[in-house]
Amino acid sequence: MAESGLESVKEVSLKDKGNEFFKAGNYLKAAALYTQTIKQDPNNPTLYSNRAAAFLHLVKLNKALADADMTISLSPEWEKGYFRKGCILEALQRYDEALAAFQEALKYNSRNAEVSKKIKRLEQVIKEKRRSEELASIRSNVDMAKHLSAVKSELAEKYGGEECCRDMFSFLVETMETTVKSWHETSKVDPRVYFLIDKEKTDTEKYAPAVNIDKAFESPHTHSSCVSFLREYAAESFSKAACLVAPKSIIAYPQVWKGEGAKKWKHGKNDGFFVQFESPTLRKLWFIASLTELGQTFCKDPEILDITDNQLLPRLYK
Repeated sequence: MAESGLESVKEVSLKDKGNEFFKAGNYLKAAALYTQTIKQDPNNPTLYSNRAAAFLHLVKLNKALADADMTISLSPEWEKGYFRKGCILEALQRYDEALAAFQEALKYNSRNAEVSKKIKRLEQVIKEKRRSEELASIRSNVDMAKHLSAVKSELAEKYGGEECCRDMFSFLVETMETTVKSWHETSKVDPRVYFLIDKEKTDTEKYAPAVNIDKAFESPHTHSSCVSFLREYAAESFSKAACLVAPKSIIAYPQVWKGEGAKKWKHGKNDGFFVQFESPTLRKLWFIASLTELGQTFCKDPEILDITDNQLLPRLYK
């Protein structure tokens, strides 16, 4: 709230009127009266402080900040100027600067409970803002290749420096990154098997690079039928490799966990999805867990699983 000072009778009268309008919520009139008073007493820090408060309510933040700075300039050891500045910077969402201003105010009045409360709140706001920026960076900078160096080495061992090796690795990385980005946007992925088709041999009009398998995990019968179809599809399309993508939520029947149901699952209750890589000589399986924090969904780093114990589909390539 605007405060009083000791000026001439006329000045006090103008300022008091300004204070009355301020209390009544007429901040525009209050600011006008404070301006008149400042013209008569331009070196009075209280007047600038009062007008800064009025401008803050009017959301004239640049003018309010200028008045707060003038208050500090005229009375550098008065905590009110720093408090005003902190409130204005907070409204401008310049939280680090606002915190510094409130901390400066506390230096000159360590018992000010309102300032202490502001500091505590801003520290939390800044902490959450930085974490939110970290999460946004995680969501936008998806780089799966750095987690798959071991797979790249295994592919190189089995295929040497052949183009096939490079194609398989790029195919795996691209599939995982696309899936992660999709999950970040929608918190879901469609169960599909993506195929690395042969550009020269595959009849692309007959064989698409992706097959939906949304019914595959409903029962042992649908699972078996799906596996038979996919094996035939992999062979007849001359595909070099395949990637199964499936959300954890659809893995329904116990056969997936070797007859022990969910009890055999040792990787927490987090939502997420699986990526199973299939090729004639190499098979891998990952679980990518999902978390929601500060209203943002993001994927954790892929966790390699023992494919013998956790495979979603049996071997597709002979």
